[in-house]
Amino acid sequence: MRAVQLLAPGPADNLRLTTLPLPPERDGWARIRVEAFGLNRSELKLRLGVSVGVSFPRVPGIEAAGTIDAAPAGSGLVRGQKVVAMMGDMGRTYDGGYAEYTSVPVSQVIPVETDLPWEVLGALPEMVQTANGSLTVGLDLQPGQTLLIRGGTSSVGLAAAALAAWRGATVLSTTRRADRLDALKEHGVHHPLLDTGEVAPAVRELYPDGVDAALDLVGTPTLPDTLRTVRVHGTCCFGGSLSNQWTVRDFSPNEYLPRGVRLSGYFGDAADLPRATFQEIVDAVAAGQLSFPVDRVYDGLAQVPEAHEAMENDRATGKLVVRVRH
Repeated sequence: MRAVQLLAPGPADNLRLTTLPLPPERDGWARIRVEAFGLNRSELKLRLGVSVGVSFPRVPGIEAAGTIDAAPAGSGLVRGQKVVAMMGDMGRTYDGGYAEYTSVPVSQVIPVETDLPWEVLGALPEMVQTANGSLTVGLDLQPGQTLLIRGGTSSVGLAAAALAAWRGATVLSTTRRADRLDALKEHGVHHPLLDTGEVAPAVRELYPDGVDAALDLVGTPTLPDTLRTVRVHGTCCFGGSLSNQWTVRDFSPNEYLPRGVRLSGYFGDAADLPRATFQEIVDAVAAGQLSFPVDRVYDGLAQVPEAHEAMENDRATGKLVVRVRH
C-alpha cells in the first residue's frame, strides 16, 4: 500500500510518500480501507517534534474515514461497512490514517450509514468528537445559554459554533483577523469578535454579567482573559492549544481564577462520541441542517506536505481534507 511516512521531526518535506506492507490482521483490531482523512494540529505538533512518546518513522494521522477491510469475529464490523476511526494514539504509537489502509483498535471505530461524499465524511470524526465533547463533557452547555469560543476560525472552533447554535445556544466567537469576521457570521456565529489579545471587555459589553460558558482553544496565553468573560457559576473549558502553550506556570487558584468561575478541561477519545450521536450529526449534515466548513480538499497522498504547510502557516479557515482515492 501507499502511505505517507514521517521520517523524523522537521519541515513538511520530511513527510515522504512511500510503499509499506499492508497492516496484518490482528485480534481486537480492524483494518480500514481509507478513503479520506482530515488534518489536525496534533499532527503538526508531531511533525514539529513537540509530541512525546512517539517513535519514528511513523505514519501520522489521528483520524480516517473508509470501509472495513478486515475485522475480528464478534466485533460487529463487516467487510465493506462504512466507518470512521479516530484518536487512541493513532499516528503516534502506531501508524495512523495517512495511508491507503490503516489498522486500529476496534474501540476506536464508529460505524456510520451515509451517502455523504468521502471528503465531507472525512472532515468530521476528530473535529466533531472534540467539539461535541467540549460542549457536553467540558461545558454541559444547555439550550438558551451563551457560549464564547476563543480560536473561532479553527476547524474545531467552527464545528463547536455550528453544534452549539444547532442545539439552541447563542454563540460568540473570536478571530485575530478582521477579514475573517464575516466568515464567522456566515458559519452561524451570532457575535463575531476581533481578538486583540483581550476580548473580555467586548464580551462584557454584550453580556454585562458574563457568558454562561467559554471554550478556549488557543491555550494558556489567552486563558486568563477568557476566564474573565464568564459569569459567576459559569464554566470555562480548556479544550485546545493553537498557541502550542499548554502549561500554566506558578499556578495560584485564588489569583488565577475569577471568583465563582469554574475551569474545566476536555481531552477525550472516540468513546466520548456515541455512535447514535455521530449518526445524528452526520444525518443533519446530509439534510443541510448542519454545516462544517472544509477549507480545501487535496487529491492524493502526494499532496500531504502541501496541506501541512497550509496548516502550519494558518492559511485555512476550516478543515483541510485529503482524499486518498480520486
